[in-house]
Amino acid sequence: MRPARWALGGWRWLLDRVELRTLVALGAATGCLWIFIAIADEVTEGGTHAFDEALLLALRNPADPADPLGPPWLEELTRDVTALGSFGILAAITLAVAGFLWLQGDRRSMWVVLASVGSGQALSSLAKHGFDRPRPDLVPHGMVTYTTSFPSGHSMMAAVTYLTLAALVARVQPTRALRAYVLGLAIALVLAIGVSRVYLGVHWPTDVLAGWTAGAGWALACWLAATWAERHAATARSAPPHRPAP
Repeated sequence: MRPARWALGGWRWLLDRVELRTLVALGAATGCLWIFIAIADEVTEGGTHAFDEALLLALRNPADPADPLGPPWLEELTRDVTALGSFGILAAITLAVAGFLWLQGDRRSMWVVLASVGSGQALSSLAKHGFDRPRPDLVPHGMVTYTTSFPSGHSMMAAVTYLTLAALVARVQPTRALRAYVLGLAIALVLAIGVSRVYLGVHWPTDVLAGWTAGAGWALACWLAATWAERHAATARSAPPHRPAP
């Protein structure tokens, strides 16, 4: 009984000092890291090749693999969606939001956005260089590509950028429904961008899965770091001033 009581007391002590949502975010970030490592390990060993090929070809006309499923307008719409995860669009959105936060006087949030997106872009570039996976060669690419395939930079940076911005917007919403709506829109956009990369034949499905997990995990990690820094600053401000002993 004593060990059980001690464990229960330990959990209560932890929950008194750390919000439940912080623990959930930490667990989710750790889970994303674990999933990314598992995917990367399978990709490196070639264990995902059959899955990647089957899913990529499932989105193509069986009689003509160069033709994506659906009418021509769907392919054009998919290009529009995938552009929302491009470097230029994400950079423009990030700088625009940072400028708005600067003028609003919310410098802390501005630095959170810049640090999260900037470090995420650096991490994505390093990962691509490290894994150096070739792009799919089964079907013609629906867009011009410049970098290697793993992880998907569009998927990863869309997750980092849109989830970070959604978290900033959601935290000032007065109701849970509004917060869920904002986060739901961001998640739906990130998923659509990732799917568009496979539909256009420029990424293997596991590239996108890895990009999603890495991006979501990085956004959560940055949110946790920003939350910790904000609480630390608030504690320092509320602490009584130190008076030297006479």
